[in-house]
Amino acid sequence: MPLYEHVFLARQDVTAQQVEALTEQYKAVLEGLGGEVKKTEYWGVKPLAYRIKKNRKAHYTLLNIDAPAAAVAELERQQGISEDILRVLTLKVEELEEGPSAMLQRRDRDDRDDRPRGGGRDGERGGGFRREGGDRGPRRDDRGPRRDEQGAE
Repeated sequence: MPLYEHVFLARQDVTAQQVEALTEQYKAVLEGLGGEVKKTEYWGVKPLAYRIKKNRKAHYTLLNIDAPAAAVAELERQQGISEDILRVLTLKVEELEEGPSAMLQRRDRDDRDDRPRGGGRDGERGGGFRREGGDRGPRRDDRGPRRDEQGAE
């Protein structure tokens, strides 16, 4: 059977327990149609890049699925009907990832990294580059005449 990575976003005002119940409901749909959920990951509430149906944040959940295409289509149909689901993304993959996904690895790394970060001057965080003489580039006078001044000779 084909392998899929499926991510769905649930509304921010839904509780984590309700998201877990939705996940179990969708697992039952897949299993009822001959599929299998290999891995489930709850990524937590994260900010969205832009507003979706008046929501600025969403609960993210990943499902690694081994199921026929008809089962995945039914899953997406039911999620499209649900008012609690904002977005769905299903990707067909060659093989499923073993172990935690990149999102969970990053969160684990962030949790472990409790040491203070070195920084720039005056206790600033980051410690980025500072070029001598500023970083704005050349002034208007250094770039030559403006377009409207070129033909006015």
